[in-house]
Amino acid sequence: MALYEREQARLAALMEECLLEDDNDVTAIHYDDASDPDEEDILETDDHNSDTEQDISDDDVDDNDDSALYFLGKDNQSKWNKHCPRKNVRTRAVNKISDMPGAKPAMKGTKSMLDIWQHFLDADILRAVVAYTNKHIESVRDNYARERDAKLTDITEIQALIGLLYLAGALKSNRLNVEDLWNNQGTGIEIFRLVMGKNRFLFLLQNLRFDDMETRDERKRVDKLAPIRDFFDTFVSKCKLAYSPFENITIDEKLEAFRGRCAFRQYIPSKPNKYGIKIFALADSKTYYTVNMEVYLGKQPDGPYATHNSASEVVRRLCEPIRGSCRNVTCDNWFTGVDLIHRLLNEYKLTFLGTIRKNKRELPIEFSKPTGRPIGSSIFGFQKDLTLVSYMPKPKKNVLLISSLHHDDIVSPSGKPEMILDYNASKGGVDTVDKLCASYNCARNTRRWPMVIFYAILNVAGINSMVLYFSNNIDIQMTRRKFLKTLSFFLIENHLRTRLQTQNLPRTMKDRIKELTGVPAPNQEPPVATRGRCSYCDRRKNRPTRITCKKCFKFICGEHTLHLCLDCFSEHIEHA
Repeated sequence: MALYEREQARLAALMEECLLEDDNDVTAIHYDDASDPDEEDILETDDHNSDTEQDISDDDVDDNDDSALYFLGKDNQSKWNKHCPRKNVRTRAVNKISDMPGAKPAMKGTKSMLDIWQHFLDADILRAVVAYTNKHIESVRDNYARERDAKLTDITEIQALIGLLYLAGALKSNRLNVEDLWNNQGTGIEIFRLVMGKNRFLFLLQNLRFDDMETRDERKRVDKLAPIRDFFDTFVSKCKLAYSPFENITIDEKLEAFRGRCAFRQYIPSKPNKYGIKIFALADSKTYYTVNMEVYLGKQPDGPYATHNSASEVVRRLCEPIRGSCRNVTCDNWFTGVDLIHRLLNEYKLTFLGTIRKNKRELPIEFSKPTGRPIGSSIFGFQKDLTLVSYMPKPKKNVLLISSLHHDDIVSPSGKPEMILDYNASKGGVDTVDKLCASYNCARNTRRWPMVIFYAILNVAGINSMVLYFSNNIDIQMTRRKFLKTLSFFLIENHLRTRLQTQNLPRTMKDRIKELTGVPAPNQEPPVATRGRCSYCDRRKNRPTRITCKKCFKFICGEHTLHLCLDCFSEHIEHA
């Protein structure tokens, strides 16, 4: 009987340890960097290291007692049960997403490619850009000798400008010299010349503005992002309203290349570009739709835009659009903290999966410094809502993952824990978005940092539009390159039709525009005059003629007339 009572007491103690929850978590490391609020050239170095594998030093030791029922964290408070709790057969309530992935009701029936893109950059946004751009053009108009060199713009022309940027990206010519794009010796791109002149293209890019220059200095006192704040926030709000992501989302950073003067420019040696503007993003790890974005601005001045830049605060702000949706968030070790995981689970109804740095105080010494373990081995630790795993993929390397999504110690046939396989499958959402942006990048060289953010928005808008287009048109298959080329033509088509009204546009260009846009040629009647000047001869020759073309009724001289006999003409018509 005494043996039975001791066994019951041991089981009761074991159950108590399984239900134990630690309420004394240490908050995440604060990464708040100070910067000058004035518009200066400030370069910050980011120590973001997202490597999954962490090194093990030779002097690591293991002093804990393996015979205990739990692992004790380095803070001497966090307890991790060694034994897996009883597996739950039913799906947990926190893993049942509340809304189905795909287009939201507002965009469900939108099937047109142009209409979908215009949801993200609608007429109101473009009208504001046109107003600010025209105001700036008026302020610099006196610098141009001819009035036509500084004409005001409109929505149709701004859309055409964006269409040319997309087309240059789709053709991988975004960094190509403008002279080469507009070259008329056979090596240029014809449609660029048809849409607008080279000087007009450069003029619009040079004078493009997204805010009122007269009030910018006042707004910059409380917001470093003032030159493009309204444009950026409006675009992000449109992204939130259009699409519901799948069950796994990723939070990570992307670096937009820029080496000019900027008060919040970053240096991240692990990134391909190294210098640039850092943007935090929340993206669907399956479709790569970007739901939310936030530009890292360093320490903001006191005011309505002042925010904390700690990793946990960044994650919480990015997760607001999916709050309460029971999705899973995947992050790397820069964002991960035990306190953050608990807050996401309890306040946001979101699970978490990510790598964690070995210096966290909640981790047991056996996990952060696993010396003497064989290659391919794994150890697990369990709390009420958390699972911790340490995996040894190779000598001197350790992979640490923590999850509120997993509650077991399942290991795949390959020897890797299931947690690691799920992390590898869902960690690349933002990185893939970054690669997609780089593959058909529409950004051009610039010295103005607001233009860098503008190009980043165009790239994301192109990807999000494609995701929505395929979601609403499941029977259509198209490469991204073809999608961007088609979208670019839709954006420039109206401007091409408008340009047909230009009086001094060469006839050959007008004919080509009519051919591209499908505008029917008007029925021409033969000229009343019996004599006229040859259409192909130089005006200095002043060569009159009575001969006209039987199709377009142009006057042509004998030098520019091709004589064919009836048989050859019939043969030419057959082969035409």
